Amino acid sequence: MKNVLNNIQHNIFVNNKQLAVLIDPEKIRLSDVEAFVKKINKSVANYIFVGGSTVPVDLTEPLVVEIKKHTNLPVILFPGDVAQITNKANALLFISLLSGRNPAYLIGKHVEAIPRLKETTLEIIPTGYLLIENEGVETMVQKVTETEPMPTKQIENIVNTALAGELLGMRLIYLEAGSGAKNPVSPEIIKAVRDDLSIPLIVGGGIKSKAQLNAAFEAGANIVVIGTALEKNDEFFEELRRW
Repeated sequence: MKNVLNNIQHNIFVNNKQLAVLIDPEKIRLSDVEAFVKKINKSVANYIFVGGSTVPVDLTEPLVVEIKKHTNLPVILFPGDVAQITNKANALLFISLLSGRNPAYLIGKHVEAIPRLKETTLEIIPTGYLLIENEGVETMVQKVTETEPMPTKQIENIVNTALAGELLGMRLIYLEAGSGAKNPVSPEIIKAVRDDLSIPLIVGGGIKSKAQLNAAFEAGANIVVIGTALEKNDEFFEELRRW
């Protein structure tokens, strides 16, 4: 049953915070999955995202299969490339890199993915992705896509780009500071986008504390994504056992 997007929308309607934990197939061993997922199950997480910028072929599907052995949470693909698509997950964020101008990541990779998606049972969720500048640090997304992030001072342009994505038919907008970013997307940017947007807003990258997590929610994020911080800090998991 395809209900991930409906579940996201329902949680927004009843004013529930939503947390996604991002697992990069390159950064976890299959032997460590069970213990890591058990920690996720004890947290307030609603979803598990799986994906990365440079994941080799054949790493994603075994990871998804192993994750699903140990949780009932929806497993959602957040792929950096076509090779990361697997029918074993529950849903796929069909990402268009709206902040860049590389046609491969605006539409090219999507066309390449169609043979894999024609027969899939995955719930496919069109998602507009905006990479936001982070103190001049080059992220892996920049390197792989050969695109520049959106400057933090150009808030109006960020808002307009997000709204253009909505008008193009995106069902979600994802503001991203980049994996391992020094700082998260600012509350000012989140609030500005949320004020003009009428579809769900995801925010990720650089969130390393409960205070930063709460700041993102208070600014208007509907879903917050945490990845690197949980890989490096078990204490953060303890903080996420309750809101």
